[in-house]
Amino acid sequence: MTDYEYIIKQARKFHYSKWTDEELRKCVDMLPNLTRQELTALTMNRWTREAKILRESIFNILFKDQIGKREERIKNLETNALIAEFQDRKSGNVSLCRVELRERYQAGRDMQEIAEAFNSSGEKDQTWLKKQEKAHKDGE
Repeated sequence: MTDYEYIIKQARKFHYSKWTDEELRKCVDMLPNLTRQELTALTMNRWTREAKILRESIFNILFKDQIGKREERIKNLETNALIAEFQDRKSGNVSLCRVELRERYQAGRDMQEIAEAFNSSGEKDQTWLKKQEKAHKDGE
């Protein structure tokens, strides 16, 4: 029995019951031995649709060369470009931009521009900004 067949057999079995940690770990450890075609077939298989950890592991193997590039690009953006991407709700990078903007604000970089962006954003960003301003004021 190949690794692919074994994983399918286990996925079928655990589709109706909960995965055991030991079997799940064993199947995840077998994933790197599979071909790209087999990995893709596993993601589309009906038995693996609910196996979140298994599917995430497959995704990480399939796209390992692309994971991290988006984060690196966000970190290298100028603050004005980062704010523009943060305000573009359809960019798909809002949460990554938010994290980077918060880090820059806490580091004391471009605080005024970031404060303006957060003030025009949602309630959570405004609340976070107020806490940071209060902490900064108390620290002086």
